[in-house]
Amino acid sequence: MIAGSLHQLGLESAVDFQSDGSQAKNEPRPREGVSLHAVKNTRRELLKTAAAGVCVLSFRPPAKSTGGLKELRFGMCADVHKDIMHDADERLGAYLKCMAKKRAHFVVQMGDFCQPKDANDSFRKVWQSWEGDQYNVVGNHDMDGGASREKFRKYLGMEDGYYTFLQQGYRFVVLDGNDLHKGAPSGYARHIGEEQRTWLAETLASTTEPVVVLVHQSLENTSGGIDNGGEVRAILEAANRAAGWGRVLACFSGHHHLDDLVEVNGIPYIQVNSMSYKWVGGSKQHESYPAEVHVEYPWIQYTCPYEDPLWSFVTIDPKGEFRIEGVRSKWVGPSPEDLGYAEGQDKRGITPNVSARAVSLQLKENQ
Repeated sequence: MIAGSLHQLGLESAVDFQSDGSQAKNEPRPREGVSLHAVKNTRRELLKTAAAGVCVLSFRPPAKSTGGLKELRFGMCADVHKDIMHDADERLGAYLKCMAKKRAHFVVQMGDFCQPKDANDSFRKVWQSWEGDQYNVVGNHDMDGGASREKFRKYLGMEDGYYTFLQQGYRFVVLDGNDLHKGAPSGYARHIGEEQRTWLAETLASTTEPVVVLVHQSLENTSGGIDNGGEVRAILEAANRAAGWGRVLACFSGHHHLDDLVEVNGIPYIQVNSMSYKWVGGSKQHESYPAEVHVEYPWIQYTCPYEDPLWSFVTIDPKGEFRIEGVRSKWVGPSPEDLGYAEGQDKRGITPNVSARAVSLQLKENQ
């Protein structure tokens, strides 16, 4: 069995990261201590701060699991939405430029990237200009316009929708949350089917490395997340029990256009905010840009855009530190709050930032 605790740490001095990768020192912040213990079937919020900066997750792998681990640096962006945003190419280019400056070992986009069509070839060219390893996650909107998953995968050169890869001794598991099934909720598919779940369990059972999971829709957010997220989480938790330590370091998702981190049974589930905007829908439509932009890109009127592109930059130190740097931006035009937007629990994570966080995750094997 695994004993675990999560603690929010106070920040004596946090660091903000602008979209060009430069740093700006924040004002000192008061120390706030709170302890969250893993409780079965309980969803706990870890963080409430809404300023950009650094999140630190520290983990304690057994000595036998650290031999092949090296420092790993990678970038993640989510929900760029080329087919909605007029400046998606520039946003994506800024992300890649920053990741090159930070010497990232690889970059990943977390889905809702672009429709697979000729009009988006220039955007794809920006993505493929990255000189290094890059990985893709399939999002539900990547099949808009009648495209199939197979067509989208071919467009970006993906062999499969779910797969695994190794980087610096860490195992990454990419899931495809767009499986169809009988009795599915209305709207877009948001399911991980039996074949994929079997593959996940077998992959974890046959390997020993520390694991990071990447999936478009959240495995823990019940509002539009994976509809059988509990089944998938159970597989991850079983892998931790079998290993005797918190082998699954974190699970990252996009989709919800939220900046959020919660813990479920010892595993952090981190929602990577959209690179571009928060969707607010038809009843809140408005113009944030000059009229000519909205004429050419009419879907923007249903969003509250971020002035600067958002992403996360992650460093994993083999000594046991999982460090997440974010980006601070601001709203273009009115904010969702200004418009009176509220969508249940989603209100907690609505922000034009990737938040400042300092979290300690400690998992140890029981004797």
